[in-house]
Amino acid sequence: MAGRGKTAADLGAWVCFEDECGRTLRPPIARTWAVRGATPVVRVPGHRTGRVSVAALACYRPGRRSRLIYRVHLYRRRKNEAASFTWRDYRDLITMAHRQLGAPIVLIWDNLNRHTCPQMRQFIADNADWLWVVRLPAYAPDLNPVEGLWSLLNRDGLANLAATGLDHLTRVIKRGLKKIQYRPYLIDGCLAGTGLLLKPL
Repeated sequence: MAGRGKTAADLGAWVCFEDECGRTLRPPIARTWAVRGATPVVRVPGHRTGRVSVAALACYRPGRRSRLIYRVHLYRRRKNEAASFTWRDYRDLITMAHRQLGAPIVLIWDNLNRHTCPQMRQFIADNADWLWVVRLPAYAPDLNPVEGLWSLLNRDGLANLAATGLDHLTRVIKRGLKKIQYRPYLIDGCLAGTGLLLKPL
């Protein structure tokens, strides 16, 4: 539901789930093949070199191809550099999604402090003609299909990756997300994995 007693279908809106994740040069662990008796070892830098943050929207609308829209933030641990996304970055992501989708948006996300700060609340209020927000319950990653997209990204391009630096890691992340963008059935599958339905009962 989109609030105000109307469904997203009534509004002709896209239902967009948002989530964010961060990656460092330390890769996620995954299963792989190796010679019997020889445990594979992936060597990574031990010092702290920064991180790559990704904020993504999984966008659904009955009868339309599912979409993945995202932004990447690179943090190199430089002076006065933002360590992660600011409320302005989320604002820009939502605005970009509205332009690309060309329709109202029902935004579903968690209670991250940058989602609930006064500036973001004001932005939502100022754009109430095309933006409706629904809060996920606390500690409910199983209800957000974007969590499934992170799992796909980890298994495909990031598993056991020995990145040479943040730029290399960023390229691999963008390449993995682009692959998902061209495979809408993967985005649909992540929604199915939550058990949620987009049609009114």
